[in-house]
Amino acid sequence: MEEKKGEVVLFRTWASPVCTRVEIALKLKGISYEYAEEDLTNKSELFLSLNPVHKKVPVLVHNGKSIAESLVILEYIEECWNTTPKLLPEDPYQRAKLRFWANYYDQKVIRVLHATWS
Repeated sequence: MEEKKGEVVLFRTWASPVCTRVEIALKLKGISYEYAEEDLTNKSELFLSLNPVHKKVPVLVHNGKSIAESLVILEYIEECWNTTPKLLPEDPYQRAKLRFWANYYDQKVIRVLHATWS
């Protein structure tokens, strides 16, 4: 698969489902990346400099530039590596259905998991 030149690093934590969705997108697109596990109880200075606003994972670094927030990262991946497979279907109705279920997952499943871990 075609890959834009440059280093790709994903700052994440193993237990985060929103980080996993970014990792799945990278793998689907065939993008080589470095995995950087971040300890959220003791955040590194490098990580804090990459995401100074929210200070949370995931953060994607591409060519030295950081992108935060999983959905923003997914859009960036799709726009930057616009080869197949596409992350979203071409058909607007199918895209809407996919977004509905992704939102359902975020609102129901992740919220329950977060409440369980807290």
